[in-house]
Amino acid sequence: MRVISGIYKRRHFDIPRNFKARPTTDFAKENLFNVLSNRIDFEDSIRALDLFAGTGSISIELLSRGCEQVVSIEKDRDHFAFICKVMKELKIEKCIPIRGDVFKYITSNGGRDTFDFIFADPPYALAELEILPDLIFEHGLLKEQGLFVLEHGKNNHFESHPHFQERRVYGSVNFSFFQ
Repeated sequence: MRVISGIYKRRHFDIPRNFKARPTTDFAKENLFNVLSNRIDFEDSIRALDLFAGTGSISIELLSRGCEQVVSIEKDRDHFAFICKVMKELKIEKCIPIRGDVFKYITSNGGRDTFDFIFADPPYALAELEILPDLIFEHGLLKEQGLFVLEHGKNNHFESHPHFQERRVYGSVNFSFFQ
């Protein structure tokens, strides 16, 4: 896993071989952040939420580019420990890793925490993947002008969702944008 841009640019982190996570490919991540950099000024006090954080790759990239704060939610114990280890190694204090269930976090939020940017990279086979956009908006996690990006496989389609904006495809990785 490598950091593409920002203050941690070119840093590499070896992901343990026993990880079940499927990190966003460097190709897809680089293209995603090229699109995002035209829509978001990450150095403008941006609060971000990384759901299904996995290796923490997106969280680190957001912090590297200047996000004010990133909350990373990851259920798996080993993945959570890896995220904490990397943040400690980089001496990052602007990340709040939370070990827990994404759906419990979303439904218990009740609009208390709001974010300028939300990224979700659930397992592509997750049964509840289709309802994630609804949950984000129903529970008020996204600020009014905020952006939610959902990574998913080719079989998921969100074009009919009322908050859907666009879909970007990079190889086998699909990103749907909601606002």
